[in-house]
Amino acid sequence: MELTRLTIKEIHEGLLNKEFSAIELTKAYLDKIKKEDGKIHSFLSLCEETAISQAKKVDEMIFTGREIPLLAGVPMAVKDIILVKDIKCTAASRILENYIAPYDATCIKRLKEQGVVILGKTNLDEFAMGSSTENSAFGPTKNPRDLSRVPGGSSGGSAAAVAADLCCFALGTDTGGSIRQPASFCGIVGLKPTYGAVSRYGLIAFASSLDQIGPMTKSVEDSKIVFDVIKGRDPLDSTSVGFQFLDFELRISDLVIGVPKEYFIEGTDPKVVELIKKAIKKYEEKGAKIQEISLPHTEYALPCYYIIAPSEASANLARYDGIKYGLSDAEAKDLMDVYLQTRGKGFGEEVRRRIMLGTYALSAGYYEAYYVRAQKVRTLIKRDFIEAFKKVDVILSPTAPTIAFKLGERAKDPLQMYLSDIFTVSVNLAELPAISIPCGEVEGLPVGLQIIGKPFQEEKILKVAEIFEKG
Repeated sequence: MELTRLTIKEIHEGLLNKEFSAIELTKAYLDKIKKEDGKIHSFLSLCEETAISQAKKVDEMIFTGREIPLLAGVPMAVKDIILVKDIKCTAASRILENYIAPYDATCIKRLKEQGVVILGKTNLDEFAMGSSTENSAFGPTKNPRDLSRVPGGSSGGSAAAVAADLCCFALGTDTGGSIRQPASFCGIVGLKPTYGAVSRYGLIAFASSLDQIGPMTKSVEDSKIVFDVIKGRDPLDSTSVGFQFLDFELRISDLVIGVPKEYFIEGTDPKVVELIKKAIKKYEEKGAKIQEISLPHTEYALPCYYIIAPSEASANLARYDGIKYGLSDAEAKDLMDVYLQTRGKGFGEEVRRRIMLGTYALSAGYYEAYYVRAQKVRTLIKRDFIEAFKKVDVILSPTAPTIAFKLGERAKDPLQMYLSDIFTVSVNLAELPAISIPCGEVEGLPVGLQIIGKPFQEEKILKVAEIFEKG
């Protein structure tokens, strides 16, 4: 039995049947990380002692005959932008290189209560700004399916770790596609919950009205298990919602699937389109009704996102000033120089670019022309989805327009890089849930199918995803 290939339920049953111990399982993962992650670079730090002590507690519970939760003893990884108490949290930036988290994020607290084993923190684009995990201050992550290619971003480290069996599941964050796009590139399942479904307390903010934490897993069932633990109202996050997620039976003959014509545009790899159409046909053959729909404001989603997200980032990142959070320039002449030198040295090129874009969009004379207008367009995008969901239950589309691209291929062309989020940003702007599941391969590389649902209908999109996964 290859321990590192097991799903959450298989691990649970194996532990209960004493086929292996939680310590044996944890050590199998840690050994695999040490042996194989040198070439992938999915982890930024390992928490060996913590992981072993967490596993030991689970083994003691089993030994004394106590009941263990489904996630007890399951080894996981955490994107290094989510706080885990007493462990470094760098956001893949030099400015936070030595920052140690003083508390647990709410999602981590909930997972720890279930007895998970935290193996370490995964790599990402600095402050989650990027689509390839090449913007990390500590070096890029490579796609385990092809080491010459990117794993996607910004949760590329989490996606690569799951795809390479270096953890059973991982947490990622999604601001404009950062869970779904790397899930597509690495051939795993990535769930972006509804905005407010999962508490953001303990998440280092990029764009507060768009960020969302979600699971990255080997199967749809695993995504559901993790989501059920991390979801729900949190008094420490005023944007979180205590929604009642109801379980229900989904009859495929009653399912109406919307296919937006704007998501099958020129510039999308024809082989990717072909695979997505095959996946849609599969649903039709099983009895679902397929309906073409229109989301007319889709073409404005990317420019709208790249005004709102950098604007929020410029405000959120103002706190890294060389006075708080560690890094400070000792050579500086005066206080203003401390700010300028620290931010100049501490932030990478992409982060500086987005802070400047955001500051410009919020500045006097441009605020109305850019930021306010972008927020109005966001309302129109939201309205498109509201109208579409009056006719359909879920919406299907490609997750990304291409397969994973080569390392360095788009690094010098930010606009080309931004285009890889073209099918994912609308979901964040409209605050909807969406999941990416593997639906085949092009040239030996995975392609993701995106399933979009109404707000707080994670149960439905997970069930629709499961229908495809089970064949």
